[in-house]
Amino acid sequence: MAAFLNIVTVGLLLGGIYGLVSMGLNVIFGVIRIVNFAQGELVMLGMYGAYMSWALLGMDPYLSVLIVVPGLFVLGMILQRFVLQPLQNEPFMQIFATFGLLMFFQNLVLGITGGTGYSVRSDIASEVIRIGPVNLTLSRLIVLATVIVVALGMNWFVKYTMPGKAVRAVTQDRRAARLMGINVEWVFMLTFGAGAALAGMAGVLLSPIYTLSPQIGSNFILAAFAVVVLGGLGSVWGAFIGGFVIGLVEAFSGYYFDPALKHAIWFLIFIAVLLVRPGGLFGIAGAEEMGLREQD
Repeated sequence: MAAFLNIVTVGLLLGGIYGLVSMGLNVIFGVIRIVNFAQGELVMLGMYGAYMSWALLGMDPYLSVLIVVPGLFVLGMILQRFVLQPLQNEPFMQIFATFGLLMFFQNLVLGITGGTGYSVRSDIASEVIRIGPVNLTLSRLIVLATVIVVALGMNWFVKYTMPGKAVRAVTQDRRAARLMGINVEWVFMLTFGAGAALAGMAGVLLSPIYTLSPQIGSNFILAAFAVVVLGGLGSVWGAFIGGFVIGLVEAFSGYYFDPALKHAIWFLIFIAVLLVRPGGLFGIAGAEEMGLREQD
């Protein structure tokens, strides 16, 4: 029983990590209809931002969220305006552009750091909470709490604020939204900025857990794609719940089978969902083509 509880706990904590990384990816796809291959590199930039704040300013990595998240938001808006918006009528070229950004950021950081691994220390992150037979690291609990708060906050923003309603309008029918006076390009910039900011937040929260390297973004983006497809393209709650499903699958497969098989099991689920329900568990069939998503 104790082993089972530990596996479930590990799975839920992993799910919090995957859900947080996936939300930004899913927000960008849901509104702009771009598969952002550079999302993992934005997470990586967030991690290095936390490291620089810690190493240069002596700031606890969790406090660096006050610097990193706004910085990534601005960077995301710049990327959307000057890299992706000029390719707005060429969706395949936009995808290739995000892949180009992946290579650019990865090699930029590689050139600056020389590939040296860095670690970020935080007194808060090293704390361990024991609940019966289960040991919980505070760093992973913080990620879990954050993903819950972010999911609730995004749901509130989309439902009850005017900018959120503009985002919903553009998501459902960008042509009609434009006719109603909504600045679609501005919504795209805000959305990509928000997706980048979420990636930066994920990077900050993950920096005390992982050793930093220029290639670390690839560790998260594969799982993020599996989460996005499983939960539903463009669905925030789909990314939230899908993250926990993938985390639990990884934890149980690592315990009962072989940790080396986790990617294979992810993508078996990935393929099965694509075959049975292409819109994902919480999306609408055809959303991946029509720009629709499920609304509560």
